Amino acid sequence: MYEERSNDSFIDMGKADRSVWLMKCSVVVAKSWKNQEDSSSDSLPVAKVVFSLDPLKPDEPQFTMEMVGSETESIPKSYTLNMFKDFVPMSVFSETSQGALAMEGKVEHKFDMKPHAENIEEYGRLCRERTNKSMIKNRQIQVIDNDRGVHMRPMPGMIGLISSNPKVLLYMDKKKPMPVKQSEVKRTRRDRGELEDIMFKLLERQPNWTLKQLVQETDQPAQFLKEILNELCVYNKRGANQGTYELKPEYKKYAEDTADE
Repeated sequence: MYEERSNDSFIDMGKADRSVWLMKCSVVVAKSWKNQEDSSSDSLPVAKVVFSLDPLKPDEPQFTMEMVGSETESIPKSYTLNMFKDFVPMSVFSETSQGALAMEGKVEHKFDMKPHAENIEEYGRLCRERTNKSMIKNRQIQVIDNDRGVHMRPMPGMIGLISSNPKVLLYMDKKKPMPVKQSEVKRTRRDRGELEDIMFKLLERQPNWTLKQLVQETDQPAQFLKEILNELCVYNKRGANQGTYELKPEYKKYAEDTADE
């Protein structure tokens, strides 16, 4: 079955009713799977999902995931999958190199993953390593000897841009740039994994932060920060820390263990 699009091309709808699962995974897991895909021409399994059901609680199935393959030796192997049924309806599409589009199915279940309790320390170590790497500055300062001003000379085509009229230069010096309102400043999103590492670092340094403080500290868009905070933190709606975010218990455990060492 095909459905026509506005530009006279078609979408293959043959798998439109197929149920698919959507999982949000961490950066280290995604990179591991990508490395396995790039290093092998065969389509090999990258993980095993185990479904457990308690007869006394048939409405509360448990899902766990075990990593497989040689590329996973340096990362945690076991993960817990938290299933969500209340989410915005979504569908999965694919596109070939020739531009052919196909609908691969409808998302039936959505999962978030987190390391097992016994792997939380190892996962925290990986996050700290990524944070430290992201803080390393790669810029270098080079001293130019015996330059005699060659690099300070105007480039060809720039001579006409320099005015010999001192009044023009005086006017240009007095002209001040228009102030930019804080709300108009466009912030560039960091890599998601890099920002998660920075958030772990900040929340280890100080347990409670407001959204405004984190926006100023990370220079990231507020909406993007909220997405990260919803995954890593809980929001305090009342009490002494009302209006602030703090790490979820499963992430806070590693931070406390590290502080005790």
